[in-house]
This record gives sequence, C-alpha cells and structure tokens, in this order.
Amino acid sequence: MSNSVLHQETHHTIPQEAFDWYDEYAHGDIDRRTFLNRLAAIGLTAAAVAGGLLPDYALAEQVSFNDPDIKASYATLPSPDGLGEVRGYLVVPTNMTNSTAPAVLVIHENRGLNPYIKDVARRIAKAGFVAFAPDILHTLGGYPGNDDEGRAMQRTLDRGKMEIDFINAAKFLKQHELTTDKVGVVGFCYGGYISNMLAARASDTISAAVPYYGTPAKLELVKNIRIPMLLQYAELDKRVNATKAEYEAALQKANVSFNSYIYPKTNHGFHNDSTARYDKKQAELSWGRTMQFFKQHLAT
Repeated sequence: MSNSVLHQETHHTIPQEAFDWYDEYAHGDIDRRTFLNRLAAIGLTAAAVAGGLLPDYALAEQVSFNDPDIKASYATLPSPDGLGEVRGYLVVPTNMTNSTAPAVLVIHENRGLNPYIKDVARRIAKAGFVAFAPDILHTLGGYPGNDDEGRAMQRTLDRGKMEIDFINAAKFLKQHELTTDKVGVVGFCYGGYISNMLAARASDTISAAVPYYGTPAKLELVKNIRIPMLLQYAELDKRVNATKAEYEAALQKANVSFNSYIYPKTNHGFHNDSTARYDKKQAELSWGRTMQFFKQHLAT
C-alpha cells in the first residue's frame, strides 16, 4: 500500500474533532491527558492515535540524503544576541550552473528540526536552491527524536531570542559564499509565524516569504513588510484562520504584494506527509505554487 493511500485511509477513520483536538494539544492549549481522554470518549484508542495523528517519519522521505543532486551537511553560526548559537541543516544542489544559487531558509514547527523539515530542505535543494533549516533546539542538545519532547523543550526557550536566532540565520544564509543576495523563507505552523515575522522584521535580508498556516507578526509591524508574500492556509484550521482577515487587511493597507490560498478540506499541517493530516493533492498543489513563487522572486 502506498504512503498516500495509507494516509487517506487513516484520515477517513478519524473524525474531524480529533484533528481539532490534536491541533489544540500540539499548540499547548490542552495537555496530553485531556487530549487522550477526549479521544477515549469517542472510542479512539492510543494505538489509533499513534497510527494516525502522530507522525511516522519513515513515511516522509521524498528526497534521500544520498540523492546525487544534493549535498547535505550541517553549519553552525554564532548568535550572541539570541540563544548563543545556531546550528542547522545545510543542503546544496550539486549541479549549480553558476558558483552561487538563490537560497531558501526553512523554518520548522514548534518541535525542532524533525525529519520532515529536513526532507523539505532536501526537496528545495533538489529544485536548485541552497537550503538552510535551523534547529532552534540546538542549545538544548538538538531535536530529541520525539515530537512531544521537542515541543516541551521549545516551550522553555525565550521567544524573543528564538526570533533573533532566525533573523541571524537569514543573515548567515544571505552572506554565505554559495548564495546570491536573494533569500526566501518558507515555514510551517510555528515556522509560518516566523516567516511572517521575518517578512516584517528582516525585509532587508529576506526577498520573499511563504508562511504555511502561520499566525501573523504583530500587526503594528506589518507596515514594515517590503517583500512579496505567498500565504498558504488550510480550510479546516480554525485557530490560524481566525487571524487571516485582519492580517490580510493590514497587508493591503501597507501595500504589500501578496497572494493567499485556502486549500479545501485540509487540516493544519496538510503539507506534512508523515501524518494523517497530509493531503497529497493539496500539498503538491501548494508546493508547486511555492516553488514557482521562489523561482519568480529569487531569480538572479
């Protein structure tokens, strides 16, 4: 059975409220006990949760780290005004026509640099961009190999210093010897928020931003955005979508160039192919738009 068929079958066996509760749990609005108790009340077992809602990263690899079109390594940079140091996954295309290529900063969810985000970085490099995916958990030892632990670790970090780390990561990528002066950013969930934040606070460094289901930066900062944006939303994502109208009104007021898409019948996290929230058709449609957007705005 293919990964996409497995995801679709699992999706159909899980009611929508379970996806909504998982989103609440994953973002700290309810604790694990409350989440599991709610699932039990509608007849879902822990095994169903593990097999459906929780990620299985063995399913998520689309581009192998051994792919001959890319070279994957790690890079570390100082961030004295942030958490102290940033370490991230650096993936470079091996068939660059020139000595440099445009770059894309890849921002993870609220749980550190997990295998899905590393695969996204490899996909971007295979498309011809230099990709860098920082792990905000680096100063705590890095992504622990478990999303629950990763979320708990990330909640202990200073929010302002984390944002500075991502700003410094963007500057590092822009100044890297293998990159042009064009840097895009794509992020998912918390990374979607960071993408919005970077557009507002680092428009001198970032040239284009693609937040996936991300909440906006502080609205008073929106007037500082000077770059094109591609906003990607999931139709069933009540939490993030509650911010959409006010954010887009602020973008319009600030004369920001942006396109906004809502993908029908999708949940928060629909691009993540390691869980039952994955929607292959809409994920591929959104990713095609993302790649075209970067090719348009990061071309040298």
